[in-house]
Amino acid sequence: MALELRQQLKLSQQLVMTPQLQMAIKLLQLSRLELLETIHQELQENPALEEATEDASTDQMEEAPEIIPPDIGLISGDISDHKTVEDTDWSSLINEYSSSGRVSSETEKRDSPNYESFIAQKESLQDHLFWQLLMTFPDQEQENIGSLIIGNLNADGYLELSLEELAATGQTSSEKAIEMLQMLQTFDPIGVCSRDLRECLLIQARHLNLEGTPVVEIIANHLHDLERKNYKAVSKALKLPIEDIISAVDIIKGFEPRPGREFSSESPQYITPDIYVYRVEDEFVIVLNDDGMPKLKVNSFYKDAIQRKKNVSEQTRDYVQEKMRSATWLIRSIHQRQKTIYKVMESILRYQREFFEKGILHLKPMVLRDIAEDIGMHESTISRVTTNKYAHTPQGIFELKFFFNSSINRMHGEAIASASVLNQIKQIIGSENTKNPYSDQQLSEMLEAANIKVARRTVAKYREILKLLPSSRRREF
Repeated sequence: MALELRQQLKLSQQLVMTPQLQMAIKLLQLSRLELLETIHQELQENPALEEATEDASTDQMEEAPEIIPPDIGLISGDISDHKTVEDTDWSSLINEYSSSGRVSSETEKRDSPNYESFIAQKESLQDHLFWQLLMTFPDQEQENIGSLIIGNLNADGYLELSLEELAATGQTSSEKAIEMLQMLQTFDPIGVCSRDLRECLLIQARHLNLEGTPVVEIIANHLHDLERKNYKAVSKALKLPIEDIISAVDIIKGFEPRPGREFSSESPQYITPDIYVYRVEDEFVIVLNDDGMPKLKVNSFYKDAIQRKKNVSEQTRDYVQEKMRSATWLIRSIHQRQKTIYKVMESILRYQREFFEKGILHLKPMVLRDIAEDIGMHESTISRVTTNKYAHTPQGIFELKFFFNSSINRMHGEAIASASVLNQIKQIIGSENTKNPYSDQQLSEMLEAANIKVARRTVAKYREILKLLPSSRRREF
């Protein structure tokens, strides 16, 4: 069998992810806060990218890839003339920075507040407990054991180590570990350093001198029945009237199940809408949110340096050109991101106009394919656009994914969106008689009476999505 070498030409099509396309896809799926973080990072790393000043003229703007609707605020790609190196007064800069130190007047020193006076930090649970421990003047061994216990508390104030592990880690006896743990359990906040919920509630009950009352008995032996609101079983076991049990339960409801909550360092995360939908008479206006979004432009100094080609090495020219290309791609990718979000919101408004006019009960079933076919984009692009993007509407603030819902059949007429069914279940339960709450079967029958066909198990699933308890645990006496 003879072997031979051959050459042949083959023509084929292949999808290539260019750097510009990769950047556009990356920016498209970022939330507003993530986009701002990315922009600030690029401003720090790319010398060819800078933030435009307020007095930048509009005739110096870089031409965008496509025209954007007039009511969309954009991050501009301005290119303006900068002060060159030759115009800089280097002598004044040298005189200023060659001095031995910063010159300031006595008045400035006297009137300027200390930097430390501007720093504020919330006290942590560990700091609060350790301060109380030091106020007891412990010896070295007690301080070591106490520090070990305090250091192994979770955010709710519960001890995550067993006594055996505590004694072994602290190289002490179990008796001394228990003694120190009991002392820490008397510290503020009451219930801290507990090992489970039962112990936490018992510490708080004993702190209120409720020893020997039904409160302590219920916590110690009937906590499971209390969770299920099975007050009759507790009344029968303790041989007490149901009224006494309910009174004891009301006291227990006032206890704190998570003593470390008040020292939590978690701050609330506020939602900043990416887009606003306003109603002006009988029409809706879409406006992109550009508050706090820096306006970007390519640094003209580097551009002029490349064009002059004087005293610039080939390696330096390649580096500057790469950075300028990256800056241009970023600006145009942001333009494209803004335009895509606008087009998706515009399409959603056409499909869900009744929702924007009348409310959530008029939300229609809609899937990603509907919007993708309407604006001529792929479903994956619509999915990226609607992830972590929020819209401020006349009905409230909603994530763009909220408008996409599966359909629920009606007895008569068109299908209804699942989000509307969820809202109706929430409203029915919110207005029910708490002494006689509706069961899942009753909720199913009520929805069927409202021309919505939903099985009992579907109602139970939706109720769990809404984080609502079953009827047996919603009942109040």
